Formats: sequence, structure tokens, C-alpha cells
Amino acid sequence: MIPRPLRRIALAAATLALFCAAGLYALDRLDKAYPPPLPAELTTSTEVVDRDGQLLRAFATVDGYWRLKTSLDDVDPDFVRMLVAYEDKRFFAHRGIDPWAFGRAAWQLVTHGRIVSGGSTLSMQVARLVEPRQSRSIGAKLRQVLRALQIERRLSKREILERYLTLAPYGGNIEGVRAASLAYFGKEPKRLTVAEQALLVSLPQLPEKRRPDRNPENAAAARKRVLERMVGAGLLAANEAERAERGAVTVSRMGLPALAAHLSDDALRAEPSLFRHKLTLRKSVQQGLEDVARAAARKLGPKLSVAMVMADARTGEILGAVGSADFFDSSRSGWIDMTKISRSPGSTLKPFIYGLAFEQGLVAQETVIEDRPADFGGYRPRNFDMSYQGDVSVRQALQLSLNVPAIRLLDAVGPARLVARFRQAGVRLSLPDNQLPGLAIGLGGAGITLRDLVQLYAGLANGGKANPLRDGIAADDRTTGGRTILDEAATWQIGDILSGVRPPEGALQRGIAYKTGTSYGYRDAWSVGYDGRYVLGVWVGRADGGSVPGLSGYVSAAPILFEGFRRSGLPAIALPSPPPGLRKPAQGDLPVTLARFSTDEAGLVVVKATEPAPRIVFPPDGARVALSDPVGGEQPLVLKLQGGRAPFRWLANGKPWADTVRRREAAWQPDTTGFSTLTVIDAAGRAASVKVFVE
Repeated sequence: MIPRPLRRIALAAATLALFCAAGLYALDRLDKAYPPPLPAELTTSTEVVDRDGQLLRAFATVDGYWRLKTSLDDVDPDFVRMLVAYEDKRFFAHRGIDPWAFGRAAWQLVTHGRIVSGGSTLSMQVARLVEPRQSRSIGAKLRQVLRALQIERRLSKREILERYLTLAPYGGNIEGVRAASLAYFGKEPKRLTVAEQALLVSLPQLPEKRRPDRNPENAAAARKRVLERMVGAGLLAANEAERAERGAVTVSRMGLPALAAHLSDDALRAEPSLFRHKLTLRKSVQQGLEDVARAAARKLGPKLSVAMVMADARTGEILGAVGSADFFDSSRSGWIDMTKISRSPGSTLKPFIYGLAFEQGLVAQETVIEDRPADFGGYRPRNFDMSYQGDVSVRQALQLSLNVPAIRLLDAVGPARLVARFRQAGVRLSLPDNQLPGLAIGLGGAGITLRDLVQLYAGLANGGKANPLRDGIAADDRTTGGRTILDEAATWQIGDILSGVRPPEGALQRGIAYKTGTSYGYRDAWSVGYDGRYVLGVWVGRADGGSVPGLSGYVSAAPILFEGFRRSGLPAIALPSPPPGLRKPAQGDLPVTLARFSTDEAGLVVVKATEPAPRIVFPPDGARVALSDPVGGEQPLVLKLQGGRAPFRWLANGKPWADTVRRREAAWQPDTTGFSTLTVIDAAGRAASVKVFVE
């Protein structure tokens, strides 16, 4: 027979077990019936980040809070250790509540007659953050305890910490450690000092009373308590805590990053459901360009704005884009993205006219061309300064941006061919009333956006291959692929000429090739330049298209271009060397057909050809030719042409042969494989070209 005392103990144990089982059952039913509000994704600020994930711009939540999503990877591990040691040192051991902390808090309340320390765990604090309590009652505390138990059943310790780091209050409309770190210290929480970490650990307990921008004394005292606790916990040496304590407390609140305002708005419109948008921009480049644009606009005067686009010519990725000098400046219409507005490009298209002339073998750099008044069927172009230089070299004509020589060449190569090359590179000019392209497009008589102009110049920086510009916004991506705008030899000739243009006064020489332009009526000033990899375009003017007396590409936009390259922080990449076999003959070494570019309009004597223009009949354009002879080795390629007036001058890849020939057959020995351009010029100055691939 079991003794009575043992029976009583057994009964008590059974009763306790029954009550525990009933309690657990009740908690389980309660947990299932009333789950905690734990959405899979928290409502956080929408973020726009650069190519490396750095924050460019953040948008407040619908309820007006700055709340940036935060993971443990976004925070210094030392901060997490400091937070756990201060708020809940047995966080990783308990399951939502810490009995020892509760017991300590109760004993201190009894012995001191006031609350000395709380018993809340981080899980309980998360419960309060996801479901704010309406009062500070016993019932509210009990509900918080139950919610903490529920949260522990659903989330891992890592997930609980990340919810706390995202939702913790830091004063005003700032929530989460990332937003607080950016607002109070201007940097991400991975880069915080010990003093800054201690301050942010202390803020969520009494965020309004300890706000460093309003109550720096309270903030300093709270920081000191955290540092002392860390010394006691063995996480911090006493001398290190003393140094951190001596540091000044920040007394101002900074704005969160607001870079790339126009592209950020575009990204939100393209995919409004995403909370994180990634662009191809590089934050350091974007910051530098925005600073340059803002300073330049202030210097230029009221109502004037500045737009800039910088891209990697090899990939087409936009590294920096400034739509206006100041997005929030209404006097400059800052909300208008001037990188996407079609405006007259002035003289900035001239390099492509000269490039076509080089490509077709019409001119060399030292070819003499006339800069005198001329009439092209009623169109009478004049130079910017209303003066004329007379006989100049092609190199001088482009460097001085003379108008008449450019129109002479455009008349020879054909405006339609120029526009077709632009279209091939993915760029379409805006022509007046949908008219056919005329000679006026060479001097700005068409519309183009800054982005498209930079895309064209990126082709010059990339050996003649123009890639579509991309900024990372899916709806704006174009997939035309890299297309040839000029051949490699002509592209190098243009870069060689433009790299010799004198930099604006006071600008540091960087080894870039650049061109300026001014639209009719002083409405737009342009400057576009490139080195061996990067291209930058600058537009200056009024968003409303108003005239600005004195505005010019060289005076107004070129200094911004050079300063933009400097402030971008990108390394200077040397312009490419000339292609194999390409040379720059002096004026005296040019063949007679290249010594002077003559036209009837200039009043010069030219050969009046009665024969049809020359045409290369073999090899046909685009042919692939194999010159290997298994017995005799390499064999020359026989060239045949029809029409034209002898003698004939042949050029291979822009390099003239030593002698002229009178026969309509010639032999060419390639010095390399791959694509080559063959050009023939007859005695009347007419030319024909084919492109072949040598295997």
C-alpha cells in the first residue's frame, strides 16, 4: 500500500501536469485562433539603388515613415552583439520570454518602489511593434507576452532580429536602424563607429526623449549607459568606451539620399509593385555629376538648367544621369527630365558628317576645303561668328566647327545617308513636319535628345559600334544591339581630330575628344566628349526653350563637361591607337584626288564627267574572300570596276595606294584578315566603296 504522503505528492503532480497540459492546449488553440499579425513582407520604403546596391533614393511609406528594409547582412555584427547584450542578453536561449529578467524586474519594483529595469525581450518588443498596444495595463502586457510566444513559434531568431532592426522607432518618422543611421550619421549601419552604435542601441527605448537632433544631452546620457553596460558585459574595453563617450553627439538630422530623381520616378512608374529598383548608375558618379550641375546652374544664372548623361561606351550602361540642375527648383522647371527632351543639337552632328566623308574616301585630314560663302540650292549657311577662313584643312574645319565646309561634305555624302546611319545605330532624328532630311540637319536643323546624342558619341568611343544606352529600367531598355555607325578607320580619324580641340580656359587636360554645339537663337548649348571608354554629354539651356543671349557650347557647356569628367571619379582611359595600316599623310603627300575637295558652288574648275560614276563590280559588297592558295601561297585579290574616268585612285581602309592606275582592273594584297573597305576615286572626284571580309 502506497503511503499517504506519496499519494498526495502524486496527486499534486498529476494535477499540475493536467493544468500544464490544459494550459498548453489552450495556448495552442488560442495561437491558431488568434495568430499574430506577421505579414510575409513588411511595408517599407521603396528604394532605388545603384549597380552595387548603394542607396540612391528612398521614398517614404504611404503613412509617411522612413522605414528601410534591413537584414542582418546590412548591419555591423558588433552592433547586433551590442543590441542583444543591452536589450536581451539571453535572447538566443529563451522562447519568447525570459523568466530571469521578469523575476529581476519584479524584485526591483518591490525593493525600490519603482521600475528600475524592464523584463521585455526582443521578441516582446517585436510583438509591440507589429501590434501596438493601446494602453500600459497588465492585460496589454499579458497580450504582449502571448504574442511573443506566438512569434517565437513562427519566426527564427534571425527573422525576429531583422523585424526589430526594420521596425524599431528612432524618433519622428524614422523607423529601423538603416533609416536612423542615414538620417543621423549619413551612412549605412555597416560603417558606424562604436559611439554611433551605442547611441542607436539606446534610442528605441525612449526615441522622442533621446532624439539627438532635439535632446543631445539625453542622447549622450543614454549612450553612456549603453557603453558602461558593454564594458560590464566584456564586449568593450574601458578605454575604448571612454573614447566613444567623449565623442560629440550629432545635433542635426540629415535627409535620406535623393539622387537620380528623374530615373527613380521612371523606375517607380515602370514597376510600381517593386520595393527595390536597381539601376545601372554608379552612386559616386551620380553624386559628382549632380554636384557639378547644381553648381554650374547657380553660376549660369536664373531659369537655366543643366542636364548630363555619362555612359560606358563598351556596354551602353548609363553610369550617371542628371535630368536637371535641381529636381525641386521650380524656377528652373527642375521636374522636367531634359535628357529625354528633343532639342536642336547645333553643330554636334558634324563629326559624323566628316566620318562618312572619311569612310567614303572623299577627304583626308589634310585635304584642303573652302570656307567661303556658298549657295546650296537656296540654302546659304553662315559661320557662327559670321566670318570665313578661306582655304583650311579638313582637320581645321572640324576643330573650328566651320559651317560651310561641313555642309559641303554633307552635300557630297547625302543627308539621307547620314540619317540612315543614325537610324542604324538606334537613333531617330526629329525632322520638322516629318520632312525629308535636308542639308540643315548638319547645323542643328533637326531634333535629338541628350541620351540619343550620347549614344551616337558612344559609338565613336567604341570603335564605331553604337550600343543602345541602358539605365536598368525594364520599360526603357532597348535591344537593338551594337550596330556600326562608322567604320573603325573613320572613327579613329574623328577621335584624332576632336582630341586636338583646345580645352576651355582653366580646364584640366584629360585627353578626351570632344565637340561643342550651339542651337539657333542661343537656346541650347551642348558639349559631348569621350575617352577610350567613357562618354559624357552636357546640355545647358532653359526648359521652356527660351533664348539666352551669350549662351554657347564652348563657353557654357564645355567647362561643365571637363568638370564632370573630373568629378565623376572614373579613371581616364586613353583613346585608341590607329588601326593597323592607317596613316595620316601630310598635305604634300596626298594624291591629287585628295589634295583639295572642290565643288561647283565654290566657283572652282572641276572635271565635268560625262561617263557614268565608277562602280566596283568585283568583289561585290559584303563578299567573303579566301586568298589562300594551297600551292602558291597567298594570292592578291583582283578588283574590277565599271564606269568612271581614268586615272583611278584606290584606297584600302582609308589608306591610298602609292600610284594611280588607268586600267579598270587592279590587284590588292591584304595585310590582315577580317573586314576591309575598298574605295576607288576617279579623276572627277567621284567615289565608290565596297566592304569585304578576308578569310
